[in-house]
Amino acid sequence: RRRELVFQFIGESILITTLAFGIAVLLTELALPYYNDLVEKKLSLDYASLQFWEFAVGLILFTGIISGSYPALYLSSFQPTQALKGKITIGKGGTTPRKVLVTMQFIVSVLLVISMLVIYRQIQHVKNRDVGYNQEGLITVEYTREIEKQFKAIKNELLQSGVVSAVAKSNSPITAIWSNNFLGWPGKPENRKVMFSTIACEYDYSKTMGIRMLEGRDFSEEISSDSAGIIVNKAALDLMQLKDPIGQQLELWGKKKTLIGIIDNVIMESPDNVVRPLFMVFDPNWSSSVTIRLEKTRDIQSSLKTVEDIFRKYNPAYPFDYDFADVEFRKKFKSVTMTGQLAALFATLAILITGLGLFGLAAFTAEQRTKEIGVRKVLGASVSNLVAMLSKDFLKLVIIAAVIAFPVSWWAMHSWLQDFAYRISIDWWVFAVAAFAALFIALATISFQAVKAALANPVKSLRTE
Repeated sequence: RRRELVFQFIGESILITTLAFGIAVLLTELALPYYNDLVEKKLSLDYASLQFWEFAVGLILFTGIISGSYPALYLSSFQPTQALKGKITIGKGGTTPRKVLVTMQFIVSVLLVISMLVIYRQIQHVKNRDVGYNQEGLITVEYTREIEKQFKAIKNELLQSGVVSAVAKSNSPITAIWSNNFLGWPGKPENRKVMFSTIACEYDYSKTMGIRMLEGRDFSEEISSDSAGIIVNKAALDLMQLKDPIGQQLELWGKKKTLIGIIDNVIMESPDNVVRPLFMVFDPNWSSSVTIRLEKTRDIQSSLKTVEDIFRKYNPAYPFDYDFADVEFRKKFKSVTMTGQLAALFATLAILITGLGLFGLAAFTAEQRTKEIGVRKVLGASVSNLVAMLSKDFLKLVIIAAVIAFPVSWWAMHSWLQDFAYRISIDWWVFAVAAFAALFIALATISFQAVKAALANPVKSLRTE
């Protein structure tokens, strides 16, 4: 009876889905350690949870019934006499659901490939941005009370060691801003308040960091009036629009500060954003970190050992912990880099699944057109003609998928890029590469089935005619 056939088809589909679920759980267990390392989480499958098994059974039944209902209801509707005589014809609409599903898979694949390319380009764009200082050989050590008491002796001994070229202390490391304050300048509207990033430092800060001085000078030990001086970055100068800025009087904390220097913009916060206005003041008592520039050497470990010995001599109660500036700066890319890696992972999976779906559709189509192919071969069609004929319909699916995926992916990536003040534009070639990749995958997948069908002996397919 038809009902029994329907249950048989759906039962087989649920059985296959159950087997697939078991394999998926095994693969998940194998992949979880690597995925946890990628996202820095500790995810696991909780087999003791009732909710897990409820979800598993629900997923298996839903997938099995949905995937099995179409063949169950469709194939069970054939008349036995026609089926046994081989007179069943699927018709043009028989492959429509398959084509729709494969097209949807291609839409997702193209969208993810475009997203992966845009995210990768944005990451590289930000990474290649000029940070405004020299990160090579720059380390930061936490400031303590013992270091505060002995800082001058520590600095002198470090400079005399031969492995250090400059030392400076400040209220925050070069890779962070820990203070913000209001600043007044000549011509500033009364109702306008702008928050400036604030760096408190002593001598040799710009020299140690390798920051370019655009105008004026740095704080100098030879000039005692530097406690009343102030240095601003280019972003602050662009904001204030001062003509002949050196020597101008700026207002900070109710006191006048003389503008003595202008430094280039330095990326201390997120590399995705524009550099904010910043000023530096001379304040030796406001410090939280010591920055050391090591001399260029191939034996970096030996240099670090020398620096460690000096700090242990003057600061024995604390361990010698240090951070490389370039390593700390790279941590700022952690989130966006993870996004890029996940996009690449999901794009690869989507392409694999799409390839499997297309392979199945190609095999089904070739099987349905076996006699047509045999007739065409008998009438003189070449293998290349037959391969082109079979491939043409599938390439149409890719083109349709690309036409749908392009505007969706552009909108999604354009919206994502709005979170970055320093961002790329989405070039046309990104879409061309994604479309070419989809076409290549389609041709590579189809070609096997198409060539196999084209090379088949037409006698076998036409023997009953």
